[in-house]
Amino acid sequence: MGKTLFAQIMEFIPWTSFARIVARYGGDSRVRSLSCPEQFRAMAFAQLTYRESLRDIETCLLANQTKLYSMGFRSPVKRSTLADANEGRDWHIWEDLAALLIRRARKLYCNDSFGIDLDSTVYALDATTIDLCLSLFPWAPFRTAKAAVKLHTLLDLRGNIPAFIHISDGKTHEVNVLDMLAFEAGAFCIMDRGYLDFARLFALHQTGAFFVTRAKRGMDAHRVYSMPVDRSTGIICDQRIALDGYYISQDYPEQLRRIRFKDPETGKTLVFLTNNFTLSAATICALYKSRWQVELFFKWIKQHLRIKRFIGNSENAVKTQIWCAVSTYVLIAIVKKELQLDASLYSLLQILSVSVFEKTQLSQAFAGSDLFQNQTDSSSQLNLFDF
Repeated sequence: MGKTLFAQIMEFIPWTSFARIVARYGGDSRVRSLSCPEQFRAMAFAQLTYRESLRDIETCLLANQTKLYSMGFRSPVKRSTLADANEGRDWHIWEDLAALLIRRARKLYCNDSFGIDLDSTVYALDATTIDLCLSLFPWAPFRTAKAAVKLHTLLDLRGNIPAFIHISDGKTHEVNVLDMLAFEAGAFCIMDRGYLDFARLFALHQTGAFFVTRAKRGMDAHRVYSMPVDRSTGIICDQRIALDGYYISQDYPEQLRRIRFKDPETGKTLVFLTNNFTLSAATICALYKSRWQVELFFKWIKQHLRIKRFIGNSENAVKTQIWCAVSTYVLIAIVKKELQLDASLYSLLQILSVSVFEKTQLSQAFAGSDLFQNQTDSSSQLNLFDF
């Protein structure tokens, strides 16, 4: 009869490496039912089929009970057992699984283009807030009567694969994440002015990496030298500057490059700061514009992954669900590349959502995905991952 589409998707998980992760955290110690691999399968099933609750997961799997064994489940999944697993098993298991899949995906997408002719790795750094109810999630304070978690993400623009993700409570400021990152020499990090901390930027500069960000108003600095520019391109000035403030000049004692650009579409003037003095001013502006990909990434995952409604209230359960969602997303990106599919991830997820129980070859199931994509491209849905 063949394997279900779901079972074929799960074959792309490196189960041997995952078993070592589970053993590291003792995930399956004293477990009688619903092992860690089964727990991930259940959570991935919820992501792929848009299940919103534990009862929803249990009911849908039970309705296909004859296919469960071939999908990797030894017995029917009970909602209480899944809830206990999400509450009790260390969420670092799923973080490490996501990191394992991310490393594989980044190798697959490392030669992809992101619209700018540049050999260096380019990252976009940003954070998004997921609102929660304070009475149900008291461990994630945000405001007086509100809770939230923040998803801090460093997105590799070649393939839009998250190279780094950190989950914090809503009060954690985005700039603190710079302390957790280790950039390779020659890489570019694109970020908005919320990350403008000169001491941290100088630490990044000393690693040999480059940054592109926006300047804040009233920044205390003076011009050292002006490079010639072509104003017809929208670039008003391209300057070397030195910081003048007592503290910020100590935080960043070297010169910076300041580029003032007027967007011809909106008429808005933007001021960029970078420590790269070799690329053209137009390329620096284009790099900052590419930062929008991380905004689209956040919008896309909130629209298509189950991370806005949670099936558990504890910190462990929430982080488990988020990391399983990230792992599922990266897994589908791996399948797309391995099978050399031209369709977007949106198209693939839509097809899988209604056919995970079908017993057909993956290549045949996605054979009509190009036509499906053409029909959906004109819709209002986000199709960011049409790479």
